[in-house]
Amino acid sequence: MTKWKMPSETAPHDRTWMAFPRSNGSLGTGSTADAGYAAWTAVAHAVAEFEPVTMVVDPTELERAKRMLGTGIEIVPAPLDDFWMRDFGPTFVHNEAGELGAVDWIFNGWGAQEAATWNHDSQIAAFVAMQAGAARIPSLLVNEGGAIHVDGQGTVLVTETVQLDHHRNPYATRERVELELAQTIGATHVIWLPRGLTRDYETWGTRGHVDMVAAIPSPGTLLLHRQDNPDHPDYAVTRELRCFLETTQDAAGRNWNIIDLPAPHTLVDETGFVDWNYVNHLVVNGGVIACGYGEPDADALAREVLSAAYPGRTVVTVDAREILARGGGIHCITQQQPASPTR
Repeated sequence: MTKWKMPSETAPHDRTWMAFPRSNGSLGTGSTADAGYAAWTAVAHAVAEFEPVTMVVDPTELERAKRMLGTGIEIVPAPLDDFWMRDFGPTFVHNEAGELGAVDWIFNGWGAQEAATWNHDSQIAAFVAMQAGAARIPSLLVNEGGAIHVDGQGTVLVTETVQLDHHRNPYATRERVELELAQTIGATHVIWLPRGLTRDYETWGTRGHVDMVAAIPSPGTLLLHRQDNPDHPDYAVTRELRCFLETTQDAAGRNWNIIDLPAPHTLVDETGFVDWNYVNHLVVNGGVIACGYGEPDADALAREVLSAAYPGRTVVTVDAREILARGGGIHCITQQQPASPTR
């Protein structure tokens, strides 16, 4: 049996994949939709300063995408329902020979969310795998790329309320999920977070994606979202998660060096408590693309923390408020394709 392993997100990339927004319920209409198109475009242009970007574009949006993206970003057309490439796209892995594989998880709209459709999105992982020249690795696990985070050395972070969600995997057990993660991404040590952020359990939520909570910038180190305002329900949640993670170790048996990444000051928007965080960032070749929230002091502090966690990389802030308003962050709309380790 071929052994596959997911590299750390800090490993060199060949490119980043994204999906251009298309008209649907979460994008909105008029000026609201325009703001969504602009946010995705800004992220694509920021990433393209560091590495190639390939954008999957629904045929209905080709003209707009070509106009907004320009000539520096590759466009490939394919039917889409939504625009969260991290979640419905493939998870890239390598085998022992350094060959590229692409895990094709089952995607069912984040656990058959009432507002979601996924007939087209469920086919995108196979499409991207073909475009990338990767071996497609089919999986029977309903899962999304934002629901896992690895260190490239066997450790993977997951969340009980995602992989064990009865709307996703009604017959799953921890043992079965861990076996599938071992076979598909080479996980040897699975850490089960008890939950995600509060808003992630509301409309448009994923029921606890780990990439809104934590990231692994280097082996043995965790970047952890921290909410410091006791009026926010995530004040208690983030402390619960920190206490839990302090009891865990990585695949090598190391206790975690936990680095707190404070939330911006904004607590609510027009629908309730926000899940704004800086953990949901994208690592690129020589850089980090960080979420910005129009708060100069908080955004600057986040850049400082990220710069220290990723030495030698340039941290670039892109306003992510329009992305978060639709249910995710910069990490959620991007998917890295790792470069072959044999190069």
